[in-house]
Amino acid sequence: MPQILFRAKDLDPEPRSHTVRGNHTQSALLAGLRKFVLYELQVLAFTRIGNGVPSTPLILERTKDDAPGPPVRLVFPEVRLTSVRIVWQPPEEPNGIILGYQIAYRLASSSPHTFTTVEVGATVRQFTATDLAPESAYIFRLSAKTRQGWGEPLEATVITTEKRERPAPPRELLVPQAEVTARSLRLQWVPGSDGASPIRYFTVQVRELPRGEWQTYSSSISHEATACIVDRLRPFTSYKLRLKATNDIGDSDFSSETEAVTTLQDVPGEPPGSVSATPHTTSSVLIQWQPPRDESLNGLLQGYRIYYRELEYEAGSGTEAKTLKSPIALRAELTAQSSFKTVNSSSTSTMCELTHLKKYRRYEVIMTAYNIIGESPASAPVEVFVGEAAPAMAPQNVQVTPLTASQLEVTWDPPPPESQNGNIQGYKIYYWEADSQNDTEKMKVLFLPEPVVRLKNLTSHTEYLVSISAFNAAGDGPRSDPRQGRTHQAAPGAPSFLAFSEITSTTLNVSWGEPAAANGILQGYRVVYEPLAPVQGVSKVVTVEVRGNWQRWLKVRDLTKGVTYFFRVQARTITYGPELQANVTAGPAEGSPGSPRDVLVTKSASELTLQWTEGHSGDTPTTGYIIEARPSDEGLWDMFVKDIPRSATSYTLSLDKLRQGVTYEFRVVAVNEVGYGEPSSPSTAVSAQVEAPFYEEWWFLLVMALSSLIVILLVVFALVLHGQNKKYKNCSTGKGISTMEESVTRDNGGFAALELSSRHLNVKSTFSKKNGTRSPPRPSPGGLHYSDEDICNKYNGAVLTESVSLKEKSADASESEATDSDYEDALPKHSFVNHYMSDPTYYNSWKRRAQGRAPAPHSVAILLTSNPSAYLSVAPHGPASR
Repeated sequence: MPQILFRAKDLDPEPRSHTVRGNHTQSALLAGLRKFVLYELQVLAFTRIGNGVPSTPLILERTKDDAPGPPVRLVFPEVRLTSVRIVWQPPEEPNGIILGYQIAYRLASSSPHTFTTVEVGATVRQFTATDLAPESAYIFRLSAKTRQGWGEPLEATVITTEKRERPAPPRELLVPQAEVTARSLRLQWVPGSDGASPIRYFTVQVRELPRGEWQTYSSSISHEATACIVDRLRPFTSYKLRLKATNDIGDSDFSSETEAVTTLQDVPGEPPGSVSATPHTTSSVLIQWQPPRDESLNGLLQGYRIYYRELEYEAGSGTEAKTLKSPIALRAELTAQSSFKTVNSSSTSTMCELTHLKKYRRYEVIMTAYNIIGESPASAPVEVFVGEAAPAMAPQNVQVTPLTASQLEVTWDPPPPESQNGNIQGYKIYYWEADSQNDTEKMKVLFLPEPVVRLKNLTSHTEYLVSISAFNAAGDGPRSDPRQGRTHQAAPGAPSFLAFSEITSTTLNVSWGEPAAANGILQGYRVVYEPLAPVQGVSKVVTVEVRGNWQRWLKVRDLTKGVTYFFRVQARTITYGPELQANVTAGPAEGSPGSPRDVLVTKSASELTLQWTEGHSGDTPTTGYIIEARPSDEGLWDMFVKDIPRSATSYTLSLDKLRQGVTYEFRVVAVNEVGYGEPSSPSTAVSAQVEAPFYEEWWFLLVMALSSLIVILLVVFALVLHGQNKKYKNCSTGKGISTMEESVTRDNGGFAALELSSRHLNVKSTFSKKNGTRSPPRPSPGGLHYSDEDICNKYNGAVLTESVSLKEKSADASESEATDSDYEDALPKHSFVNHYMSDPTYYNSWKRRAQGRAPAPHSVAILLTSNPSAYLSVAPHGPASR
């Protein structure tokens, strides 16, 4: 069936169409064309399947001319008391070639036939009328002319005054509900003040609720209008409207918005989409569809109607094409000749089963959507054969097994026999990468009913999902649930890039990108580099293994200046992939800065300071500096400090950043946009040993430790003495020696002579007579063990409770008066006095005194103690204290 596409050249953006009824018609009449316009047309044929190829565009001769339409928008931008300037635009429908314009004007109060007329050329767009009466109303008319004569005039009124102003906005906007339809409404208003300048036109704006923007519906509403029809609206949609007026001075403000107005419902504008009919059983068909777009519903969707009818086999060869019917005609035909089933829209399902159909019959199905107003156009008809049904169930026990890095083996069991609905003719295997089904899904058809297939040419180490459906003569059954499988790893692709940076005379950084196709888990990289030509007769090949995928760079430090090196990088999974290769020359590039001069290193107790003088900047200004260091234990130059500002001529670093006991040499390199320049001459070697202050030296710490130990011992010794004295004073309190008497006389030697006597004290000598008068040995302090109880109780109780006195003896008394029998009675065990009383040497020494010396006027108290370090304490005191 032919179809004609035509459009006004340079005016219509999209062509209009005209369908010619009948396959044998070879002519058509196109009506409603514009006057004096060039048209372009094409002819094509179309069938039920689709459109054919259109013919070559044909340019028609212009349509016949006619009298032109009125000019567009007559405006008075300048009005004086006696003159008026008018401006206009050509007619929208010239209907021919414009030959000129005619301006006619008169006083509004004069006779309608007393116009002053002026004609101007076709290119003129303005005219000034003079010698007018002040403060008067004039009527102006403007018309255009073609070969067919003068066209319809455009008329406007103007007042010759200088007191004009912008008009007031229209008021009392109203949309009567009775004037609202599904796609239009009527807006009415009351004009405001014209500002002493006649209103030329009104502008209407419309906003779609709830979130639409204001859109200009029309800006050419007549100045005389007080109402207009607003059309091209959407059904069942809420709107607000507003209006403004325009005179020769300008636009008024917009009026107040109208209340929200909702257009009425209309029939749905589109049918359901993607309608399909699939045999379900031997007497039923499954219908599936997609709902229409929301914006095409034009109201509240009530549901769907499925029309279906049995098709009769046509007589003849069947090659004659069926007459293509419009959706409305097709729906009318099916409604009259077929059955239908209604599906309520309250159900969210988009499928329905048509049952109780005749076996071995072909059916035609269409669908419509409907609301309370009516039904939508019909969908495109689909045909389905009933008798053999597609399998009702999917294949079972689907298994996916990886074979190689690019192959998967898929096995399954056929659908259960009761669900096959005939003989299984084959299977469709759908497979796709797990993370991108829409982009990678593929299908393989297996026409043999064998439940195994190999999927080839897959991506290495990639997870795939596989789903299978069985099919018979009636169609495809449902697909199985996806099962996953991952191909084996393979060698990776080459790194995505290879780049070099921070190139100096002896070092550089090489970096590379992860392969685009990893084909597995990346285990690391191999970097191999060698000079293109031997260096000093030696060609050294260096291989570096980089483990893991996170580090994709390498610092190379053993290069020779001016030598070109050949680098190769490979990625590794289960094996190494292809190499990415590149060459690089060590040393400064052409245009890089010269070497800094006068490098000086000064060292303090904890810091090193490097100073230098800027060298030649190269082709571009210097952007900064770096510092290289060469430790004595390695012997290789390496970058030590980078990103030093270009204004710097010195740099200070802490000795803590250097290794102790290692000497370092430093050199400075300038940097510009070209790259790293020539390094400076090496500095003098500097030791990284930190000079510690004297208070951190070992000898000072040892002296301080010994001094502290001595002080501690002295303090402890003093505390012990003080504590012992205090303890025995407490022990003697309340147990005074009441029976002790003492007298002290001085001998010639100036020492007091003392005598110890006791009434009941008998000292038994532990030495035999044959020992003579040899003194007993002093007791060892380590051999005496006294407790506080022994000292306080036994000593005071056993010894001092006896009557003990110290008397002055006469000079006549001899030392021989004392015999060993005086010591036969033993002192209490552990007695300190017993020890010294048993020794005649100590005993006799107490009895010596000077002959003829008068008794001393004072006496002393003797305190006997068990402390081995203090044998005797003598303190003088007066009689009152005895």
